[in-house]
Amino acid sequence: MATAVKASVLHGARDLRVESRPLPTLSPTDVLISIKSTGLCGSDLHYYTHFRNGDIQVHEPLTLGHESSGVITAIGSSSVSSDYGLKVGDRVALEVGQPCEACELCCPPEAGTPGNYSAAKRGESGKDGESTSRYNICRAMRFRSSAKGWPQFSHAQGTLQEVVAHPAKWCHKLPASVDYTLGALAEPLAVAMHAAGRAGIPSLVPRSSPSQGAARVKILVFGAGAVGLLCAAVCKSITKGDAIVVIADIQADRVKFALENGFADAAVVVPIRVKRPETIEEKLEYAKSVAERAKGAELVKGLGGQVGEVNVTFECTGVESCLQSSIYATAPGGKIMIIGMGNPIQTLPISAASLKEVDLLGVFRYANAYPKVIELLASGDPHLPDLSKLVTQRYSGLESIPMAFDMAARVKDDEGNLVLKVMVDM
Repeated sequence: MATAVKASVLHGARDLRVESRPLPTLSPTDVLISIKSTGLCGSDLHYYTHFRNGDIQVHEPLTLGHESSGVITAIGSSSVSSDYGLKVGDRVALEVGQPCEACELCCPPEAGTPGNYSAAKRGESGKDGESTSRYNICRAMRFRSSAKGWPQFSHAQGTLQEVVAHPAKWCHKLPASVDYTLGALAEPLAVAMHAAGRAGIPSLVPRSSPSQGAARVKILVFGAGAVGLLCAAVCKSITKGDAIVVIADIQADRVKFALENGFADAAVVVPIRVKRPETIEEKLEYAKSVAERAKGAELVKGLGGQVGEVNVTFECTGVESCLQSSIYATAPGGKIMIIGMGNPIQTLPISAASLKEVDLLGVFRYANAYPKVIELLASGDPHLPDLSKLVTQRYSGLESIPMAFDMAARVKDDEGNLVLKVMVDM
């Protein structure tokens, strides 16, 4: 049996090295996972390019990657099977955040049990037996491939390595119909599912169908990257196709992709001005013009008309002007989901939001979303677009990872194909 593991390790900006490290030891509740597929995330790309992600600086060698799936090759004890329903040979998606499981966020009263417990141990706590824990915002969260928490914690090593030891509680079994690629996409899809839940999307769907005259719920997504497209896809699915989804991006080809592949019913190419707005007044006028463009977008054939004001906006870019436009485009009583991680200090037209009672809600990662995501991936839902199309480039093996990151930083590859999600297979 092998005693060492090969891993891709970041030592500085664009300085990735393949190194050996000892085979991890297992606690009684751990499983050993042979990693099969890992998608590259924007946060990974920031670490690779700058050796930091915003204000979070890397302080020690770090293995990147957290959108992952693999197969269990060993278990720490028989309790892994009895408590978590897992065994050697099971294919799993990794939920890579490990909260403290003791604070008021992880364990609020009557929260239910988070994580992948077997049905017998899960119990009936929480709504419909589902945990209401908000462990995603646990102050002591350790998240693979993140340098956050230093110096209280050493960096949590990511999944761009041959094998990892991971708590069975945070491993989710993949049905036979869900391959390793979709298993890796479960992580960003969980972000979208969590955001839709915080937005209360299901409760916004009219009780009577649109064919009976009820108004459709209208959703605007800023950013047609992987997360934005997944937000659009989740909204399509959980509303059973009754939502009108409009997607906006500065890249015309991404907008076209969203329309042609069923992620959106209307699309907006956000104009880039030759002279960038400089004053607050100029910036807000530009934001208003983008909002008007979104509200005036023409719906695809069969729906007809223009979008108008929207009920929920998913802001997935982190760009100040997009959040400003979100406020102007959202209808009174609507919600704005702040998903994109951009400039930490932004100027917003707060009075415009307040006078319409538009709620601005933060979204950070996810909690209790993986079971729903995996159920969705296995459902064959006709309203769900083909998510496999989001994986636009693939690389194989640890040595290819620098090339994969260089590709992830691009808008298009050498053949002119869109770059949406780059996947590394092991």
